[in-house]
Parts: sequence; C-alpha cells; structure tokens
Amino acid sequence: MSPSRSGTAYGIAAYALWGLFPLFWPLLEPAGPLEVLAHRVLWSLVVVGALLAFGAASVRGLRRDQVLRLSVAAVLLAVNWGTYIYGVNSGQVVETSLGYFINPLVSVGLGVVVLGERLRPVQQVAIGIACVAVVVLTIEAGHPPVLALVLAFSFGTYGLLKKQANVGAVASLAVETAVLAPVALGYVLVLAAVGDSTFASHGADHALLLASAGLVTTVPLLAFGAAATRIPLSTLGVLQYLAPTLQLFCGLFVAHEAFGVPQAVGFGLVWVALILFTSDLVRSHRRPVVVAAA
Repeated sequence: MSPSRSGTAYGIAAYALWGLFPLFWPLLEPAGPLEVLAHRVLWSLVVVGALLAFGAASVRGLRRDQVLRLSVAAVLLAVNWGTYIYGVNSGQVVETSLGYFINPLVSVGLGVVVLGERLRPVQQVAIGIACVAVVVLTIEAGHPPVLALVLAFSFGTYGLLKKQANVGAVASLAVETAVLAPVALGYVLVLAAVGDSTFASHGADHALLLASAGLVTTVPLLAFGAAATRIPLSTLGVLQYLAPTLQLFCGLFVAHEAFGVPQAVGFGLVWVALILFTSDLVRSHRRPVVVAAA
C-alpha cells in the first residue's frame, strides 16, 4: 500500500475512533467525570511508558522550554478531556461535537493573534460565519454554548503549544501524562480512602473498562501520528471533520438528543464556514509557489 493510501487509512481510523468516543465514556459509569479523567491519565501514562520502554520514542534531550510548554499543554488537555467526558455523560453530545467543529477555526484565530499569521479573505468570511453561528446558538439556548467553546479553545490552545514545542506524539503525551499523573493518582487515592472509588467496588469488568481508557486514548493518537507523516496537511484537515460528524450522529441517533431548527441553522452555518475554509485551504496548497523579489 502506498504511503498516501496508508496515511489516509490511518487518518480515517484515528478520526473514526475519536468520533465514536461518545459510545465509550458512558460505559464507565457510575464513575464520575473526574474519576474517569484520573484513570484516563494514569492508564495513558502506563501505555506511553511501555512504548517508551520498547523504544517507540524518547523524552531525552527535551529542552526546558519544550517541557514548560508541554506542562501548560497538559493542564489544557486535562480541561479538554474532563469537559468532554462530562458533556458526553451528561447528555450533551451534540454540543460537544459543536466544539470540535469550531476548533479548526479557533486554531486559525489563535494563529492570527499569537503567531501573527494572516488570513485570506475567504478565511476571514469563514471565521465571521462561525461567529454568527455561535450567536444563533446562544440566542436559542439563552446562554453561550459553554461546553463547545471550552472544548474548542482548550484544544486549540493545546494544539498551539504542541506546535511551538515541536515534540513527537508519544514523547509529548508521555510528558503531559507525567505532569498530570501525581494529581490524578492523589485523586484516585482520596476516592479510595473515603470509599467513593468505583474502580475496586463495581467488579472486574468495570475496573478493566477504566484501565482500557489508556489504550482508547493512545491508539487513535498513534494512528493520527502515522497519518500526519504520510499525507498532506490539507488532506488531514478535511479528514478531521469525520470525528465531530460521528459525534453528532451519536448524539442524534444513539442518545436521541434534541436537534431543532435553531440548532440546524447554527450547525449549518458552521458547516458553511468549514466548507469555505477547507476549500480555500486546498486551493492554496495547489497553487504554484511564487517567490517575490527582495
């Protein structure tokens, strides 16, 4: 299989797994969102630790500034993971999917504000349409889509820090989970001490499901890393919409969440924005590079 085809397959696998996450987290009940988050961190550290031990990556030689950026990214990752688990387990899958639809546009905005990148006219229109969509959904709900915005901005900023750190997927996740692990372990121990832990009190099946959160976290990440090295960024950018689309379908057809006309209008505007943005991105990658005279 050619690198292009295998890369596309890896990308589809990564985003499909992320898109099916809403089916997994409810299986971990009655564990609360914080307990699930703590176990996700701890078991992810176990998995990446094993990968490091078998030579899949190394954290040696990381600079202090890289470790600092990854440490801040770890906090944002915990916020993102915790918010997502809470949203899914509280019956707000549709809103969590909105967060990941908005996320690429938030990433673009951060690139403009933080990195000084410039937007082309079509991209400016796309960002404006997305803002209108958020306003529509805010008016319909009577409050801003807080979960969606927290997910979009936490993951967007996380991605920005990861880009600045420029560390491989396994090594960066190792640092991030190592930063979070002491807090996660402390929380698990406190739950056990006060008798509120579900890990050892709801049978072996429940304990295994909590432990499997490590594999559930790392497998799509590794597939994503394999895709990123084999296919163009523009292709990867198109594939990323598979995840929130599947999440939306889970919310509508599995969780049977409400989705009326206002939600349809809001999501429709977001999709229009994403189509404009993605088509402009693909066109820009196809244009020949023109070297300006100094």
